[in-house]
Parts: sequence; structure tokens; C-alpha cells
Amino acid sequence: MRGLMHCARKCALAASLTGAALLTGCASIGPPPGVTAVAPFDFPRYQGRWYELARLDHSFERGMTDVSAVYSSQPDGSVRVVNRGFDPSSGTWREAVGRALFTGLPTTGSLKVSFFGPFYGGYHVAALDEAYRWALVVGPDRSYCWILARDKQIDPVQREAITAQAKGLGIDTSALIWVAHGRQDPAP
Repeated sequence: MRGLMHCARKCALAASLTGAALLTGCASIGPPPGVTAVAPFDFPRYQGRWYELARLDHSFERGMTDVSAVYSSQPDGSVRVVNRGFDPSSGTWREAVGRALFTGLPTTGSLKVSFFGPFYGGYHVAALDEAYRWALVVGPDRSYCWILARDKQIDPVQREAITAQAKGLGIDTSALIWVAHGRQDPAP
């Protein structure tokens, strides 16, 4: 994570993980007012697996644990996004595969992501660790927010600092759901 990790990701999880197609807000790709994507942004350093440490609640991800996302560059300049999570109610792993495109220069952490058809949603890296160990991602509005990290857990002091950054962007951090990561994902 968001892995996890923005509106399109949420839409993808809605469509692919639970079968519900929630399209509300998915056509928007720009960041919400007052949120600026990280620049300079180095996608080669960003690609790879991210664990979703926290998210705002949406029905299509509700109850899911062990959520992660893997980002990889493609020969056509797009980004392949693979989201996975465990659904304890069914006892199964679920996966959604999408495609992301930079909305401007690839040196700015602002992308649009689609997991189905022509529908894209905004994915904006609003804060990023200098060593690319954690990221704060916001969708096209403040109801989409993810805290991602390279590891399944993060130092509590760092966690609070990232949460404070999210709050400073107008995110309702009291509504964040902290994701459990107790299972080993069987996917490579």
C-alpha cells in the first residue's frame, strides 16, 4: 500500500474485489484543493510493493486485511497496479489489476488509475518519505486517503507524524482504519 490507494483504486476494489461498481467520484482525477502532489517524484524508486497501513472506509474495502499494492512500469510508459487483500468473511484473497498514467510530467506524483473501462480516478502522492519508505496518498477528494509503507508496520512516532500531515491536508484522521497485516500473501 495503497498499496494500498485512491479513488480509482477504490473503484477497482469495488468492481474487482466485491463486484460492486461504485463510480461516484471516479471520473475526477485532479487533487482536491489545497493538496499538491510531491515533486520531484522518482517513479523507479516508488515502484514495487507497498502495504496499506491505513485507509478511510469505503464499502468495497470494508473488513479487508493484509492489503497491498504493487506498482511496476510498463514499456508503453503506463504503470501496472496490482492490489491484493484478504477478505476474512470469505476466507479468500482478492486481486484487482489496473493501469495508471501520469497526469502531467512523471516527475510529479500525480496519476490517474483505471481498473475497468474508461473510468479513471485520481491518485496523488501528497507526502513521501525521502527514502521512499512511506507515502501519504489522497484521491480526487478528501474522502479517499491511504497511508502506505514498504513494511507492514511503521514506528509509532512516524505513524503519528504522517497522520498529522494528513490532518493538515483536511483529512478526517479520526476515521482512519488501521489495517491488520497478519497473513502471508501467497502471491509472488
